[in-house]
Amino acid sequence: MDKNLVQRIFGGFLYGFLVIFCTTPLGSQLLDKISPNLVTQQDLFYGLITFFLFVGAWECMKMMKFDPKSWEKWAVFPLIILVFYRFSKRFFQHGFFFDFNLSEILALSLIVIAVITLFKFSKELYYDNGKLIFTVIYTALPFGFTLGLPKFSAVDNTFTLEVFFLFILIWSSDTFAYFTGKFFGKHKMAPKISPKKTWEGFAGGVILTLILGFFVEKYFPELRGNWMVVGVLVAVFGPLGDLVESQLKRTFGVKDSGNIIPGHGGILDRLDSFIICAPVVYLYFILEKFI
Repeated sequence: MDKNLVQRIFGGFLYGFLVIFCTTPLGSQLLDKISPNLVTQQDLFYGLITFFLFVGAWECMKMMKFDPKSWEKWAVFPLIILVFYRFSKRFFQHGFFFDFNLSEILALSLIVIAVITLFKFSKELYYDNGKLIFTVIYTALPFGFTLGLPKFSAVDNTFTLEVFFLFILIWSSDTFAYFTGKFFGKHKMAPKISPKKTWEGFAGGVILTLILGFFVEKYFPELRGNWMVVGVLVAVFGPLGDLVESQLKRTFGVKDSGNIIPGHGGILDRLDSFIICAPVVYLYFILEKFI
């Protein structure tokens, strides 16, 4: 068997198991058999997202190639810790109320501005202050909003599966779009940024992820929102997340964000769609309360 294929299978299995272990009650149930009440599911989830944040931020810094002597390089992690700490307090204090407030509107707007800057004004990211701002926005804010997606109760020992199913929809959307594009793709979506993406693949991803969202909605009614809507959002914004990271790598002339996952590259290579989808779904959960 091809060595690269073995690496991809092993890396994919390890990554998938880690996500499932930390985003579903499976993790705490398995650990309870070793030592009861050793760790709660919300702690495992928080640990996973924190791990993704710090590795992703490190990869983003490496890709953007900060000047080794610049103060901005040393300011990245203190700022990320400060921003993520604010979200962390809300997570452990159950402070995500899904209503509009100035800080959330500003944070969501900054993500949009960062994406526009990357595509339209990428020269601004050649300066270390631009790299600093982009790294903090691109990593700390999406992963911070991710903390607000699940609900949990220490009293009832419950932890809801919004983030788990968000990953499932993203993986499924990527798979559906890949095979649809492979067999039917003719019209390139963004040939200069991601040559393999086609509009036919995109359409296939939307349709089939919508169908999967229907089954999630039908069999897991306790989840926030309508998961047919979430499926469409994932199918639409997932490819955008992939294009954002592709554009980032293209701008700074790198192939992969890292090599932490054997055969798959870095954390940002695996989470590019998730980084955009998580705040979009968070925004949908806010709007859904007003519908």
